[in-house]
Amino acid sequence: MKGIEIIIGAGVLLIALASCIALKKGPTEKPPQTVDHVDLVRYSGKWYEIASYANRFQKGCINSQATYTLGEDGTISVLNRCTDERTGQRRQAEGKASVMDKSSNAKLKVSFFWPFSGDYWIIDLGEEYEYAVIGHPERKFLWILSRTRQMEEKVYRDILSRLQQQGYDTSRLMKTAVGD
Repeated sequence: MKGIEIIIGAGVLLIALASCIALKKGPTEKPPQTVDHVDLVRYSGKWYEIASYANRFQKGCINSQATYTLGEDGTISVLNRCTDERTGQRRQAEGKASVMDKSSNAKLKVSFFWPFSGDYWIIDLGEEYEYAVIGHPERKFLWILSRTRQMEEKVYRDILSRLQQQGYDTSRLMKTAVGD
């Protein structure tokens, strides 16, 4: 009988512990809203990073750019480039993106080395595809991109306002350094 009491007690303890962990995490936020539709042909081409959340794979980068090329099979080749601020050397990473939501083309998975991939959601997009905002469903990553090296301050502020409405912490955004 004592063995059963120990097992039941351990089970109750585990349930209580799991409940405390769930409470500490707080309520889960719903994922950000993506744009209604992305024309991948118009989206293709060169983008300049204006701002982003700090992340380890871009540490020390200035002049960050991304070039997207739509393939005949519907996948997108990704070429990310930047200049290492310490050495002045160009760094680059090549990857592939696949559309995960064919009705909108706004949710993609990007992989720079198999088998790992990450969510790439287009959550804001200029009418003329002059800017794009890329987010993550758990708000871990965020990038503001532009077709030009610089963005008008009003456009940037308007994007920040919409990001706050989507639950993003815009104080974490760091403007991307542009070197020579």
